[in-house]
Amino acid sequence: MTSEYRHTPVLLAECLEQSNLKPQQTFVDATLGGAGHSLEAAKLVGPGGTLVGIDQDEVALAAARARLEALPDDTRPNLELLRGNFGDMDDLLVSAEIPGVDAFLFDLGVSSVQIDTPSRGFSFKENGPLDMRMDPGKTTLTAAEIINTYNTADLTRIIRMYSDEKWASRIAEFVVRARENGRIETSEQLVDIIKAAIPASARRAGGHPAKRTFQALRIEVNSELDVLRRGLDAAVRWLNPGGRLVVISYHSLEDRIVKETFNSFANRCTCPPDLPVCMCGKKPILDLVTRKPLLPTAGEIERNPRARSAKLRVAQKR
Repeated sequence: MTSEYRHTPVLLAECLEQSNLKPQQTFVDATLGGAGHSLEAAKLVGPGGTLVGIDQDEVALAAARARLEALPDDTRPNLELLRGNFGDMDDLLVSAEIPGVDAFLFDLGVSSVQIDTPSRGFSFKENGPLDMRMDPGKTTLTAAEIINTYNTADLTRIIRMYSDEKWASRIAEFVVRARENGRIETSEQLVDIIKAAIPASARRAGGHPAKRTFQALRIEVNSELDVLRRGLDAAVRWLNPGGRLVVISYHSLEDRIVKETFNSFANRCTCPPDLPVCMCGKKPILDLVTRKPLLPTAGEIERNPRARSAKLRVAQKR
């Protein structure tokens, strides 16, 4: 396994407990990464079970395979490691001939490896090309293309919608003005523009001034919110009765989609609220296991600062 993929999984104990895995069951890690969560889940389903891991990154898949195949024979389940996007869950699980799933895990954070690799363009702290594609082989739109071609209104829209950035319109105006002098190609160029757009008094609070804009660009490049909706809907279809859907989100947009999706499957009745008896016949598909999200402890946050914004929600198939 490459050392780059040695990272600390977020809310590990909570994920394992809430997945409610038993020997010989099927577990799908929709965001495999370095298999931090899956390594422990594999021990729970055991040699009679199946572990499906999905990731867009070939390096992540290779690292995960090395870790999982190193497990002793008496604890290692059948492994199906698939390259792809969880938005294409139906095709991936059909290709692997998976009949049904007992637990899904979605850990929606961008991996530390992607953030910390300057050539991927995700980081506002390291200079690199404005790329931000999760899967460069399948995605053509880059952050540089957005920055250099979207008009002021569209830039304002995505920055505000995907990050709640207070200074979205001002940042968009500064970007459009700056590109009149030549294309904006690097993260360092964009960070300088954002810093110039946000007043100094506002830059002194709330973390790095470019954080929210970079988040918005990443979401736009990878259509992350649409992909999330498709992936969650597919997971509900594939769950066996009693199966669990466990999701860790890291910002309010993701958490809102998870919460709304869970509620839509748990409360399907479309009858008027004053009707004494349900007439639409739409029965609940999910039960909410967590009414409020589970949060990391202060101890975990101290050990792993990237867990700070994590929220875990769980639902169970009826």
